Formats: sequence, C-alpha cells, structure tokens
Amino acid sequence: MPARYHLRFQLHPGPDAAAQAAELAKFCGEAGVDEVVLLLGAEELYAGHPAGPAEDLLVETAATGASILREAGLEVSLNPWVTAGHADRGRADALGFTPMVGPDGTVAAAQASFACPRWRAWITAHYARFAALGFRVLWLEDDFRYHNHAPLPWGGGFEQPMLDRLGQLAGEPVTRERVVAALTAPGAPHPWRELLQQVWRTAQLEVAAELADTVATHSGGRSGLGLMSSTLGLHSVEGRDWPALFQALSVGGRVSHRPHFAPYSDTPGRELSTSVWMLEQQRALRPAFASSEPEIENWPHTAWSKSDAQTWSELVTAQLAGSDALFLNLHPMHSGRAQRQPRIAELLRRSRPALDLVADGHGADEGFETLGVGLPFRQDAAAHVRTRTGDGLAGLSTDPGPAAGFLLRYGVPVAAGVSRVNAVFGPLAWAFADAEVERLLGGGLLVDGTAAAILVERGFGPLLGVDAAELVDREQHPVPEPGPYAVERHRAEDGEIWLSVNTQPALARLSPAPDATVTTRITTPDGQDWGPGRLRFTNARGGRVVVLAATAPEQLPFDDDGQRLLHEAVRFLEGDRPELPLVSGGPHLIPQLVRTTAGTRLAVANGSADPARPRVTFPGAAPPQATATLLAPLAEPAPAAWGARDGRLLESDAELPHRGWLLLHWS
Repeated sequence: MPARYHLRFQLHPGPDAAAQAAELAKFCGEAGVDEVVLLLGAEELYAGHPAGPAEDLLVETAATGASILREAGLEVSLNPWVTAGHADRGRADALGFTPMVGPDGTVAAAQASFACPRWRAWITAHYARFAALGFRVLWLEDDFRYHNHAPLPWGGGFEQPMLDRLGQLAGEPVTRERVVAALTAPGAPHPWRELLQQVWRTAQLEVAAELADTVATHSGGRSGLGLMSSTLGLHSVEGRDWPALFQALSVGGRVSHRPHFAPYSDTPGRELSTSVWMLEQQRALRPAFASSEPEIENWPHTAWSKSDAQTWSELVTAQLAGSDALFLNLHPMHSGRAQRQPRIAELLRRSRPALDLVADGHGADEGFETLGVGLPFRQDAAAHVRTRTGDGLAGLSTDPGPAAGFLLRYGVPVAAGVSRVNAVFGPLAWAFADAEVERLLGGGLLVDGTAAAILVERGFGPLLGVDAAELVDREQHPVPEPGPYAVERHRAEDGEIWLSVNTQPALARLSPAPDATVTTRITTPDGQDWGPGRLRFTNARGGRVVVLAATAPEQLPFDDDGQRLLHEAVRFLEGDRPELPLVSGGPHLIPQLVRTTAGTRLAVANGSADPARPRVTFPGAAPPQATATLLAPLAEPAPAAWGARDGRLLESDAELPHRGWLLLHWS
C-alpha cells in the first residue's frame, strides 16, 4: 500500500478558520495528504491552559475545520497543544493548578503536576469535548512527561503531592532536598530512586487510563489516543513502563505512537544513524496493537530550517522502519495559510515515488524483523545506574545510542534487543541482571571501557578476559604513570597503524587475562606503553568478547583503519557462523538490515556530503543474487547496477549521493 501523509496544521481560532480550512483542504489535495492533524492554540497562539470562552472557541474551530476537511475526503485527527505544559515562556497558570517543581525547588508558572486533581479534571473534560467530535486520534503532546519543562532544571515531579506519595511508600516523611540527594548519590542506587519512579509512573498511568475512558465514552469508540514521546533514556529516568502506558491509553484495543527520531533543523548527514537507531529502539518497545507515525518536523519550519533533501531523507528513513504513516510538521505553525508554502507541496509530491516504493511490500505488517548486532536495553535501566558525584538527574539517563552510532557509522547493521552478537556500552552495563549478563557473555559481546570496568566490578572478569579495569579520566591529576594516553597502535599486515585516543574523556586501563589476545596498545605522547587498547577473548562457555579501552567509542575519530578494526572484531564475535553483511566504500555509509516475508533488504544511506560507491562484504562463499534500487533525494527511484568483486564483495556501479539511500533486496 502507498505511504500515508498525515499533515499537522494549525488553524487560527475565529472568523478566518473556515477559509483557512478550505485552503488547507486544497493544499492537501495537491500534495497527496491523506489526513490532517489539526493543531489549535499552539506556540505563538498559546495563552495558557484554555478554559471558558477560550476553550469554547477552540472546540468551535475544531468542529468547523473537521467538517470542511472531511467533506474534501480527508481523515482528521486533533493535536491539543498541551497536557501538563511544555514550558513557561512568560505564560502563567490561571486555573489554580498545582505547579510542577524542579529538583532545585524552581516552581513552574504555567505547567501542572500530574498529581494535581484540578488539572486532572481539566484535561479529562478538555479531551471529552474534542472526543465528541469524532476525530480519528486525539494526540497527547510530548509534554506528557516529567523531563524537559523549562525553566525547571531537568524537569518536574518534585512538588509536594508527589513527595507525599513517595513518603507513603517509603514509610516516612520526605523532603525534596533529601530525595534529590538520594536519587543522585554515588554508588548503589538508593531505594528511594525506584520508589519515586514508581510514584511518577503510577501518576502518569492514572491520567492515561482516565483519558482513555473519557475518550471512549464521549466518542462512542470512534476516537483513539496517540502518544508523542521523547528519548528512551530520559523516559527511563521517569520510570516509564512502555507496555503499561500503551495499554492504559488504548481505546478499543488500539493506540497510536508518534516516536521522536529526527532533529528539527539542518544537521550533518551522519546524524541519520541516530534516526535509524531511535526508530528501531522504539519499534522494539511498542506493542503490536500500536501504530507508528514518526514525526518529521522542521522547526521553526520550512526549508529555511531544514533542507528539502534532509527532510526527504528522514521521510525515507521513517518509511524504511515500517511506519504506518508519516506525521508531517512542515508549515510555519503560526501562519494559518497552507497555500503560502507551495514548496512544501512540491516536496511532498517529489518524495512520494520513493516512499511508495518502500511502503509497497515492506511494511511492518509483513513480518518485519530487523537484523544486526544486538543492542539490548531495559526500560528500567535508570533504576540501576550508578552515578558519579555531580552527574545530577541527567546522569541517570542511559541507552544504547552511543553504541548504535559507533556501529552504524562504520557500516555495521544493528537491531534492538538480543542477537547472536551484541554490544553494551557505558553505564547501561549496570541495568542487566546477572543471568542476562551471563547469557550475553555466552555469545558474542562487544563492550567499551566503562562497561568492562562495571562488569569486572560485578564479578564477570573471568568471562570477559579482563582481570582488572581501572577508569582513568582525561583530566585526572596527578597524571598516573607512565603519562597521559594519546595514541592507539595496531600492527597490521601492511605496517603499523595509529589511531587517536587523545580526546577520549577517559580510558579503561585493562589488565588482560593470560589467554586474552591484545590487538592494539595505547601509548603516551613520548611513546611509552600505557596499556591495551583492544583485546579479544574466548571464554570457558564458548562466548567471544571484544573489549575496548575507550569509554566513548562514538567520539573516537572515525577513519578507514578504525572501520577495518571494527569489522574484524564483528567477524571474530560471529565465530564460525558469520552472517552479517558489512558496508564500506566511504565515510558514514549507514546500513539498515531487515527481513520480511518478501525477502531480505539491506538499505544503505550516505551520511557524507561526498558521493560514494558502497561496498558490501557478505560472509558466505558468494554474495546473493540481489536487485538494487537507487533512491536519490527528491528523484524518481532508479535501478542500480552492482558488480561482484573478490568473491564475497558487492560494489555499487552507481554513485550514492549525499543523503541518498541504496536498497539491496534478495530472497
């Protein structure tokens, strides 16, 4: 089936709403839009949580707009602008809500606590009025969260009603100061951390269930709810239970999800690795009954904020992830005039051929399975992380994003969850139970220096091939002997190669087990040996491990030698059953590997500004018989020729342009 465009657009409440809706309907017809997501009273038009005549006007505008758009054959959803509130921005509460309070005691002026009964009554009544209009989906904005509520540092959730709930669970009165100190204390997590996350999670689930019941009742089952979300590491700090939240929000067994995955403005093409990973990670946490509508947002909107080429590449990225629809936020939010931006219609028309090709036969409903190095994650990771002094609440946030960026930009496909070969970087190593760690160490496992130090501390050194791992900070004083780390050296067949570790924030000084093989060594500026840079080990359970001394591998300078070392490491970790195609041929060639009922598809994006000819190395005796399609930005899809090189290697005969995608498909 073809790709679906769901366009978010704001009508101005008042006498111009009908004319603006008619203009919007015409635009949608010309641009191939399938659904409009009406936005009302947002950003520049937001004066605070609406009530009384202001709310009446929004409901009237929504009814008028929906009627006109439906007459034009469009489906219509609604995006109320606020739940708790995004940010103060000079606005002030006028409805008597209990305000959010930050960890430092800052009190929000226009953002409400999830525990406030008056706010709960307001939001359920607010959604009830809109539900009666029969919108397909009523969306919950991404302010339905605890973090990111400016001007509060980190966010809210430290108001007295929340602290009272925590005190009941803890069995004693608590103060904000004591709670914050307990949450961020170095060492083993304080019991209050998990209890506060339970308080936050429960309060949010209570509101979600009330809204679902209200929407079901007042829409007669016609309307569903949709959740807009942020990054998983930050939601983990909040204690979010994703399956429980989706279940609480479901109406008639369905719910929609708008995963955040792309930047709002121009960024380097290599950032597509982040988008590929964020879509994959959220796909793995989303239940089967939830639809996916990733948001492609240009803020403050149009090609002046983000180029059409970048927008196109993000549209394709979202469609490659098996998305059900594309949630478009491309117009200036305040304009009200859809036709004043004809370039947006042209962008959507020119993008559709590539999107339809991807959507046809490659959707999530056709047995969509992502393949690659596994990146396991637990939604409760933040409950287990051990912080260091000064980290604050932000130090609790951890997810596999750094590992994903390191692997994808070097041409190694990744998949959320556990695979035959996996990678665990950073403090995420605290999140997994002993039995989970043992299973990971029984297969292939890539770890960075931080994870290695944690796993050694937890008693897994014998399975890791490391007797000791000491973290040495870049700015540690006095500088430990033999001096500051600077260079990583590797003896290759064509001579010694050097890689820089000079700007790593810390390295792990590794003491390898006798049977471990050291593959690189770190030296100081004057050439003295500092310690192993990378090592390989086969443990007593048959598991294979590669340990990096680097604690932020994603910040290492990327180059051809670094890519070769990583590809060799992946092949070692795969053992005698290698299976992953590995991509080279240029910088930042970002792969996505999936299996559907139609076969296997390898998609490769060019994250470099220079054109490239991707090379794919297959582990078998010969590469598969594959068909290839070139997707260049805003162009019609075109067949691409591939040639076999050196037996197991396929190389593109066509150049892949900046932000273009090359699709390779075989049965």
